[in-house]
Amino acid sequence: MLTEIEKKVISALQGNIPVCEQPYLALAAGLGMSEEEFLTTAKGLDDRGIIRRFGATLKHQKSGYTANAMVAWSVDEARVQEVGPTMAGFSEVSHCYRRNPTTSWPYNLYTMIHAFDEPSCHAIAEKISRAAGVEEYILLFSKKELKKTSMRYFD
Repeated sequence: MLTEIEKKVISALQGNIPVCEQPYLALAAGLGMSEEEFLTTAKGLDDRGIIRRFGATLKHQKSGYTANAMVAWSVDEARVQEVGPTMAGFSEVSHCYRRNPTTSWPYNLYTMIHAFDEPSCHAIAEKISRAAGVEEYILLFSKKELKKTSMRYFD
């Protein structure tokens, strides 16, 4: 069972996080609690496995980026743990994750890169390829932005 305070913290965390120096202080103030109480409650929810994922969505168009591409990489499984952090270390990369390849789709590591145009996406992928020593990849360009929604609890 969740306490009323835990439900309020979950509700606050599932919305937009304020863009300010102390976003958790702002969220806590909106609930009439201290930042310390807010963070302690959130950590307790995380420790108990109630909060399992905390993510952010970047609206890249509002940041000036007009092109993005998911780059699918075919990486030797023995190198995934080495290559992943190298690829994720590029400032143009917002996502990096591994998926199981199939016989018809040999790609097992994916990066989402953001740039100002499609040629720049290709140039970034080439730069990542050289740094990681991975030559087999394909760029998949976004053609349409789909509405992103998350589950909402305790509204």
